Amino acid sequence: MKPRVLVAPGPLRDIEHTFGPTLTAAGYAFEYPARDGFSVEGILSEADLLAQLPGCVGALAGSEPYTRKVIEAAAAKGLKVVARAGVGYDAIDLAAATDHGVAVCFAPGTNQEAVAEHAFMLLLALVRNLRGQDIAIRGGQWPRKAVGFVRGTTLGIVGLGRIGKAMARRAAAFGFDVVAAEIAPDVGFCEANRVELVPFEELLRRSDVVTLHVPKTPETKYMIRRETLALMKPTAFVINTSRGGVVHEGDLYEALTAGRIAGAGLDVFEKEPPGSNPLFGLENVILTAHTAGVDLKSREDMARLPAQAIVKLLAGEWPGEWVVNPAVRDRFFGR
Repeated sequence: MKPRVLVAPGPLRDIEHTFGPTLTAAGYAFEYPARDGFSVEGILSEADLLAQLPGCVGALAGSEPYTRKVIEAAAAKGLKVVARAGVGYDAIDLAAATDHGVAVCFAPGTNQEAVAEHAFMLLLALVRNLRGQDIAIRGGQWPRKAVGFVRGTTLGIVGLGRIGKAMARRAAAFGFDVVAAEIAPDVGFCEANRVELVPFEELLRRSDVVTLHVPKTPETKYMIRRETLALMKPTAFVINTSRGGVVHEGDLYEALTAGRIAGAGLDVFEKEPPGSNPLFGLENVILTAHTAGVDLKSREDMARLPAQAIVKLLAGEWPGEWVVNPAVRDRFFGR
């Protein structure tokens, strides 16, 4: 019997051609969970994973919860690799994976352009009042009046990794002055692209648009909250295409309804799917369904790379740039 790989995200069924041949050629069988096993909107629950992951050597993973309980159970039955079809891995317990010799991979370099395009879409829609104009015209009005502009204004980029850099390059083309807050800055990039590095609080005070591109960590949780929102201009906008929980949604609602900031563009939420949320009733908020990083091209790239990671690792190679828990290396190889 061939060793098995669980392909957990439902949408990957439609693009099997991007990852299937890689796994098959290496001698692996891949399988999808039964659709009636999905708990919420196509996302497997912890119970679903406990029922279906043990016995697999690898998982091509989405946003399902790879908790310590899941990893312990699956590792005892031979799980060696969890490879994320994306760049976020906050749904995976890295400490548990390392403890049990399971390598965790992600897909860097596959979706930064997609996220940057999406963030700019939200940015321009807010600044130029796209939603308000559309609603008014559909209601029989003709709201032809001056709208906002971006040239010569300041874009604040929080997090200057791959996505933040992609935003900075686009911002230059639109005539923004760019400031950035980054804990490990690429000074050469900043000099070449005229990005001014500033402390986070200064960025909030100076920016006309703040765009968030940070991972979800204990340090970034609720970095946008009542105290930090109070530093922003009342005419400023905030864009979040990073992770839910980076923004305190209750505090954001208060700031938006009180006019302390002008608007927000949100692609991610603390709870997904979010259900009801007071933010959804506000006209100065534009919402999308965690789709920033998933356009047709990036989706294929994000599926292809984790399949390659699974094959490489199980063949004894170490694709270090893809592994997010490098401390697992000795245990992974049984040293």
